[in-house]
Amino acid sequence: MLWKGTVLAALVVLSLGTSQRVFAADPTAEGQAAADRWDQVYNSGDLDSLGKLYAADAMVVPKGAAVSGSESIQKFFAGLKSKGFDDHKVKVQAAQMRGDLLVATGRWQMSGPGGEGGAKKTFEGNWVNVLQKEGTGWRSVLHTWN
Repeated sequence: MLWKGTVLAALVVLSLGTSQRVFAADPTAEGQAAADRWDQVYNSGDLDSLGKLYAADAMVVPKGAAVSGSESIQKFFAGLKSKGFDDHKVKVQAAQMRGDLLVATGRWQMSGPGGEGGAKKTFEGNWVNVLQKEGTGWRSVLHTWN
């Protein structure tokens, strides 16, 4: 009878460990959800909220000089938006958890001025975002693309 109790206890412990792995957050899904939120906020034109998606000391690294701090980042993206860059979309292709950091990579695209006669052109490239868990959400600490 003692062995049945031991086996039962071992099965409970194993099932708890297994259930934690099964129900653990999927990093790629977490990254895509964060990217979808960013796209939604940027495309809606709510650039005050966009700045809040970045940590206070975050860094955005576009072509040219890096932009640091959530307020400066908000102004950077407001400038892009005012020039007609819109319809931003990210497709997360891979992501990994590194402690309280989520490193997500994928492809981005957006439309903007550049076509003949004022027509919009599609721009696209590679995208990397490093996010830090804050409460129940994520805030970008490093965001870059090419």
